[in-house]
Amino acid sequence: MQALKDMEIGVMFWAGRDPAETIRELKSVGARCGQIGIAGDLPLAGAAAKWKFALDAERFTVVTAFCAYKGESYADIPTVKNTVGFIPHGTRVEREKRTYEVSDFARDCGIPSLATHIGFVPEDTSNPDYIAVREMVRRVCDHCAKNKQTFALETGQEGAETLLEFFIDVNRPNLGINFDPANMILYGTGDPVEALGTLAAHVISVHCKDGDWPPKGVPGALGEEKPLGQGSVGMERFINKLKSIHFKGPLNIEREVLDQSQRMLDIAMGVKLLEKLRG
Repeated sequence: MQALKDMEIGVMFWAGRDPAETIRELKSVGARCGQIGIAGDLPLAGAAAKWKFALDAERFTVVTAFCAYKGESYADIPTVKNTVGFIPHGTRVEREKRTYEVSDFARDCGIPSLATHIGFVPEDTSNPDYIAVREMVRRVCDHCAKNKQTFALETGQEGAETLLEFFIDVNRPNLGINFDPANMILYGTGDPVEALGTLAAHVISVHCKDGDWPPKGVPGALGEEKPLGQGSVGMERFINKLKSIHFKGPLNIEREVLDQSQRMLDIAMGVKLLEKLRG
C-alpha cells in the first residue's frame, strides 16, 4: 500500500461488492485511501486474499477495518442501546469472536487498525455492564496487539468525558479513538469540536461526517445525517481544530445513504469541500 500525505482525503466504505470495482469507484472521486466496513453477515472465508490483491493492484490504502455486527439497529437511541456493540448481554460471546475474525482479516490485508461502536458505556464504573465491556475491550486490544494493530473506539454514543474515563480505565497502549463529529450531534452528546479537544491526545483516526441535532420534543430520536457541509458540525471549524491538535491522518468521508449513486455524488462533493478546507 502506498504512503499517504498528511490529511489525505479518504472514504469510509463497505465491503460486499467486487473489491476492484469498489476501489475504482472510490478512486473516481479522488480518494486514494479509506476505511473498510465489515458487515456482521459478510462471509470472511477467502475474503482477505481478494481484498489484498485488489488493494495492491489499485495502489489503494485502507487504514482501518470497521467491525459491525448482526442484529444491530440505529433506528433510534433506545434501539441503539439495546442492539449495538458490546453492551447487549446475549450477543457478547459471538460478537467478541467476530471481532477477532475481522482483526485477522485486517491483518491479512495489511490493515493496521480495527474499530467499532462498542455501544453506550454506562457512566457508573461499578455497573456490571461497564465492567464486562471494559474487560472485553481489553481482550480485543490484546488480540489486536498480537496482530500489530490498534483498536479504536468510535465516538458519539456517550459524552467525551465519559468516553475518556473509560478509555483511561481500559489502560491498553494500542487503544485509540476514531473521532466522528457528526455522531456527537446525532446522539445529542455534545459539541464535536469541544469533544475533539477533550479526546485529542487519543484520536488516531477520524470520520468527516455531518448531521443535525435530534428534533426537540421527540424523546429517543436521533438527529439526521447530512451531506458534508450541510449539517451542524461546522466543517471549517472541525478541520481547523484537527490542524490545531496536529492531526496528520486521513480525513475519511462517511456518508450513509441507501441510494449508491446519491452517496457517491455526496462523497464527490465532500472531497471538493475538504480539499478547500484542508488548504
